[in-house]
Amino acid sequence: MQDLGRLGFSEDQGSLLEVATSFCAKRSPIARVRQLIEDETGHDAEVWREIVELGWLGIAIPEAYGGAGLALAEVVPVMEQMGRYLLAGPFYSTTLAAQALVAGGTEDQKRTLLPRLAEGAIATLALCEASGDWDLTNIACTATATAGGNLKLAGTKQLVSDAAVASTIIASVLHAGRPALVMIDRASLAPDALRREVIVDETKRACELCLDGVEIPAANLLDPSRAEAALAHIHLVANLLAAAEMCGGTQSVIDYTLDYLKTRVQFGKLIGSYQALKHPIVDAYVSYEQTRSHVYSAAHCFCEQGIGEIATRMAKAQADTTLSFAADRAIQFHGGFGFTYDCDAQLYRRRAIWHASQYGDAAWHKEKLADLLL
Repeated sequence: MQDLGRLGFSEDQGSLLEVATSFCAKRSPIARVRQLIEDETGHDAEVWREIVELGWLGIAIPEAYGGAGLALAEVVPVMEQMGRYLLAGPFYSTTLAAQALVAGGTEDQKRTLLPRLAEGAIATLALCEASGDWDLTNIACTATATAGGNLKLAGTKQLVSDAAVASTIIASVLHAGRPALVMIDRASLAPDALRREVIVDETKRACELCLDGVEIPAANLLDPSRAEAALAHIHLVANLLAAAEMCGGTQSVIDYTLDYLKTRVQFGKLIGSYQALKHPIVDAYVSYEQTRSHVYSAAHCFCEQGIGEIATRMAKAQADTTLSFAADRAIQFHGGFGFTYDCDAQLYRRRAIWHASQYGDAAWHKEKLADLLL
C-alpha cells in the first residue's frame, strides 16, 4: 500500500507564505479586485513589476537558467495567497509556460527563454481546443513543414489565458502525426489572430487563438521526443497550482461568510447562532483543512513517480469540491443579497467553476484516481 499521508513544509515555503500573505493582502483588496474586472488587461502592471522584483517568477526555474532553483512546492504558498486575495495577473500562465520549457524544451530554448521569464517576460500556454478534452494529447491543431524549412500552423485554440499580454505562446500541435509543442512569438501573429473570450471568472482573461497561416521557424519546435512527457508534467503542475489557488479562495470565502454570520441579526438573534447555518460553515471549514493538507502533501511529494500524480489529483478533486461548497453556502447564507453581483461570494463561485473547467473537474480526477489506486 502506498503511503499517501506524508506532509512536508519547508523553511522556504514558510518564508514565501509570510511574504505572499502580506503582499497580496496589501496589493489586492477586494475593491481593487473589482476595479480590475473593468480593466482591459485585467491586472495591475505595477503589481506585476513588484512580483518580478520579489523573484517569484523564478522560484521553480533552475539556477542554470536564471531562476532560484527551488521546487514547485515553493510556488504553492504563493498561489494559495493569490487565490485567497483574488490577486489578478499572469503569474499562473507564465509559471506553466516556464514548466513546459523545463520539461520539454531544447537546451538552446531553455537558455534563451527561461531567463527572460524569470525576469518578468509574460508567457502562456495554448492547449485547449473545441473538444474541451482534458487529455492534452487529444490535439486537432497541426504544424506542417514548409519548403522553406519553417513550420506552418493551422487550427484554433481556446481559453488561452493572458494571451493578449504574453510575448510568447507555447501551443500544442500535431507534428508528423504526434503531439508536439511549439513556441509562437506574439509579434508573428496577425492583429486578428486573438479574440477576447467572455469567461465565467471575470478576474481572469482568456482569448481564442487562430493559428491558421501562422509560420514559425523550425527551431521553435520543442524537443519532440519529450513532448508527451512535457504535456503530462504541465497537466499535473496546472492542477497542483489550481488546487492551491482554490484552497486560498476557500479560506477567504469562509472568512467572508463568518463575518456576516457574526454581524447579521434576524428575528432578534445573530443568524450564526442557528444550527442550519452553523453546521454547514463548520463542514466547509473542516473540508478546507482537509484540502490544505492535500495541497501541501501533493506539493511535498510532487516529484515522486506515481505518488505525486495520485496526491495531485486528490488535491484538485478535493479543492474543487470544497471551494464550490463553501462559495455556494456563502451565497445562500447572504440571502437575497447573496444572489446579486455586489456580493463578493459570487467571485469565489466563479473561480471554482473556472478551475473545474480547466485540466479536469473533481469527478474526472476521481475517475483517474480509480484507475491509479485500484
